[in-house]
Amino acid sequence: MPSRLKVFFDGGCRPNPGRMEIAVVMGGRTELFRDVGHGTSMDAEWLALIHALTVARSFGRADYVLLGDSANVVAQASGTAKCRGDAVRHLETFRAMTAAVGPPTIRYVKRSQNLAGIALTTRFYA
Repeated sequence: MPSRLKVFFDGGCRPNPGRMEIAVVMGGRTELFRDVGHGTSMDAEWLALIHALTVARSFGRADYVLLGDSANVVAQASGTAKCRGDAVRHLETFRAMTAAVGPPTIRYVKRSQNLAGIALTTRFYA
């Protein structure tokens, strides 16, 4: 049986708040978006998670895990932490996307292990 497909996500903005950027890395493929609007780093992390879910589903596999380095977003999306402010809207979007099939597995990884975070740093700021 093949291992679970790992889908790394990360988002950020400079300054904070400011222009948001996101990255998703999966199966050797990197998707980078340098300008996804204006917001906070938390908004960017949520947008990255939502995009990661979209990308994972496009592969047609149900056995994937979403991996991000924002402990807050991972906890909120997993239902172990309460959302406040704009995060509520992002959580509603995420839940609507997962309502039919149930919530995906989401895990926290250290920044140094997050391939999407590494891609953001090396592609945009190197």
